[in-house]
Amino acid sequence: KTGLHQRLLDLLNESRFVAASDEELEEAVEEFVERVLDSEDLPLNAAEQRQLADDLKEETLGVGPLAPLLGDPAVTDILVNRFDQVYIERFGRLETADVRFRDNEHLVRIIQRIAARVGRRIDESSPMVDARLADGSRVNATLPPVTIDGPTLSIRRFGKRRFRQEDLMRLGMFSSAMRDFMHWMVASRSNVVVAGGTGAGKSTFLGALCEAIPSSERIVTIEDAAELLLDQVHVVRMETRPHNLEGSGRIAARDLVINALRMRPDRIIVGEVRGGEALDMLQAMNTGHDGSLTTVHANSPRDAVSRLETMVLMAGLDLPSRAIREQISAAVDLIISVRRYDDGVRRVESISELTGMEELTPQLQDIFVFKQKGRKDRQIVGEYQPTGIVPRRVHMLRERGIEIPLEMFRGPGGG
Repeated sequence: KTGLHQRLLDLLNESRFVAASDEELEEAVEEFVERVLDSEDLPLNAAEQRQLADDLKEETLGVGPLAPLLGDPAVTDILVNRFDQVYIERFGRLETADVRFRDNEHLVRIIQRIAARVGRRIDESSPMVDARLADGSRVNATLPPVTIDGPTLSIRRFGKRRFRQEDLMRLGMFSSAMRDFMHWMVASRSNVVVAGGTGAGKSTFLGALCEAIPSSERIVTIEDAAELLLDQVHVVRMETRPHNLEGSGRIAARDLVINALRMRPDRIIVGEVRGGEALDMLQAMNTGHDGSLTTVHANSPRDAVSRLETMVLMAGLDLPSRAIREQISAAVDLIISVRRYDDGVRRVESISELTGMEELTPQLQDIFVFKQKGRKDRQIVGEYQPTGIVPRRVHMLRERGIEIPLEMFRGPGGG
């Protein structure tokens, strides 16, 4: 198979295939396989011949040895540390995969093919790439000298279909009362920040929150790699772009946020704020673009406020700390903290309301929290509880005639 694969690569490296489309390449591969099977006496039965043909097509046009892993819906992360060391995450736990690449050259070829399909390039002069597969899975790859032991590849998968609110509730991510509360808040144009660590499920949760946005509104999404799949029709999707080989052509998230303000959006959704775009996002929330949503890498609501402050400073403006905190307090209504617990289950750890400033400190109050009570068969046992505090935003909505039952906020002691 290795010899046939090399012959096939030599064929496809001919000038007539350099600019060929995927359909033309697939047709060329199929013709090559048929010719080989007809002309060469291979000791293979019909099933083995079909397997050989599929393997060669996957090796040449697809993701090679990773194909069966990408076909397994239970696999959420694929981590290639070296050509002979592959790990996967299945049901929240890391395990060794029984696949490997032939050598570093083989792994590099797969990485370059993935990057080329989304218009990105990776080589010695540009040894890192962020990309996405056709199914929306996020890909990060590096080459030496960035990684000393050889090429690496990380694939974070998002499944064949988007998780909806009902799916996440069934998986134990939040309670029905929390679902109803979040739905009302998003529908009533509250500004929401989703906070969480790596792999906590921020992007998945953000997509579920967006279900509450009315279909009549114009939505502009801004992401590093376009992952959000929304139900609404009136959606404009924007994606950042890194530097090209000449060191120019970069389109940063901040550029896209500024441009989005000129596109008459009803909602601006930023996949994740990582830098100076936080300032423009907060200004948009404060100047008529309420109902915006974003995620931030932070481990708690308090940490999320600190991270937003730090990222505003990255915009390069010499603003006093008090002014930044006042802007955050005025812009953000809710901070929803999500976390992947050590039993592998992703849960909403808390829903907090940002109520304003007290001297120099932004004031947060928890509305719902997850209370852990113990373990059973290695699974965490707990329940989602309201704290007894009725959010100020709810009082405002009730004054407008929107009936939100206050019983959902009654705490464990009836308060």
